[in-house]
Amino acid sequence: MTQKESTHTELVAENQALRARMAYMLEQAERNHAIMMKHQAFDLDIVGASSFPELIGTIFRVLPVISELDSVTLSLIDEDSDIHFVMQKLGVDFSEFPGLIFVNDVEQLGFDLGSRNAGAAPPKPLLGMFSPSLHAGQFPDPSQRLQSVALVPLLRNKRIIGSLNLGSRDPSRFSPSLGTDFIEHMASIIAICLENVISNEMLKYIGLTDSLTGVYNRRYIDRRLLEEIARARRQNYPISFMYIDIDHFKRVNDTVGHQGGDEVLREVANRIKAELRLSDALARFGGEEFVVLLIDADLDSAMFVAERIRAGIEASLIELSHGLKVSITASLGVASLACTEDGPPEQTALELIAHADEALYQAKEGGRNRVVRYIPD
Repeated sequence: MTQKESTHTELVAENQALRARMAYMLEQAERNHAIMMKHQAFDLDIVGASSFPELIGTIFRVLPVISELDSVTLSLIDEDSDIHFVMQKLGVDFSEFPGLIFVNDVEQLGFDLGSRNAGAAPPKPLLGMFSPSLHAGQFPDPSQRLQSVALVPLLRNKRIIGSLNLGSRDPSRFSPSLGTDFIEHMASIIAICLENVISNEMLKYIGLTDSLTGVYNRRYIDRRLLEEIARARRQNYPISFMYIDIDHFKRVNDTVGHQGGDEVLREVANRIKAELRLSDALARFGGEEFVVLLIDADLDSAMFVAERIRAGIEASLIELSHGLKVSITASLGVASLACTEDGPPEQTALELIAHADEALYQAKEGGRNRVVRYIPD
């Protein structure tokens, strides 16, 4: 081969290599663009989430797919279990989110916190090989066989509210030398969305809760009753409604004062709750009146529960903070709704409440401290 032919061959080979390199770079650019577009869509989805389960569900459903991860979990700091309590009260089923982990304090997240002074820099993400002894708290499922992980702090105004935990079976996926700008940006958006949604859910809970007793208020029970009537019809089960009135409550206020009356209301609420299932709902309708919504309970079952509530309220004296003890009884009216009944849910709900109220009236007229069921004429 002549020198000219050799040079030409080298140029062809170099050109082919350059073309292959350009094709690879173009392919990578297109892949990165597609990934970026997926993450932008993900950002829009979580920013638009209107509830805690919607947000958490979107993170766990979408993020592992678009980021090609084998595990994604969230650790949230919940020192006094307030978040868990409120979300549970709002109907969040935590069994649907096994990757959601609540911790008591920031030390349980595993970050190098360094100086805790006000001006100290926030912790950086931790990337490296998976260690069962170090990371079992963030990745509790050993069947995932993770090899490398990234623990990314969730920060709001330099305050740590939790961590986003990413896991991969690829040992080279998260190495300490890997740049973290992208995952820090993603974590910052998730942190903002979490704080906003949790704050909104807390406000929602406060708006549906009686501030004195801590049980639900009428606004909540009115909404819940409509939902349960529709669900009972779809799933073919009965529901029952109970109206409870503390007997001679004005006399209690006149005797022990309004502060003592408030203590009585709180204790009565506690005694009612003690007889209910998690699926049931207790609300204060105002004054000394409470109501209970019983799910999947016919009239006989509701009467049995009502009698237990009546007996529980009467069973022992209520001791007040200033040492006085008072004896309290209550009257209860119970009505039931068969799953076969139809009609507009709003009208059905009003009728169910009215029937329980009518039965309560009969209980009070009959001497109080008793349970009466509503029987249609």
